[in-house]
Amino acid sequence: LLLRVGKLVERGKDGTAPSLKGVRSFGGNEVDFGSYAIIGQRGLRKLLSQREIMLLRLLMEREGEVVSRQEILEKVWGYDVYPTTRTIDNFIVAFRKYFEPDPKTPRHFHSVRGVGYRFTE
Repeated sequence: LLLRVGKLVERGKDGTAPSLKGVRSFGGNEVDFGSYAIIGQRGLRKLLSQREIMLLRLLMEREGEVVSRQEILEKVWGYDVYPTTRTIDNFIVAFRKYFEPDPKTPRHFHSVRGVGYRFTE
């Protein structure tokens, strides 16, 4: 636990933790990083959790780039090593439901098999 807290403190010092401010629009959706509020497809209004906002911000800041699962775990969850889990996958599935016109054929949130995820506007 102490190592984990230390990692979180270090992330805060070097500025790698995602900023949670500003509003971003894409594909008819709107995300307010300050209030954690979204307006998604079909007028869906929802408040996201802190981890959802952090993951969304990380993917959007790296738009067009593949973000590895390991990097996501380190920057959003603060873990160096994490057991095999579908946690990140479940967040991406939720993002697709919130933001994609057709979640089965995503335009914004893409899986890159064996590597990670990519956001495209």
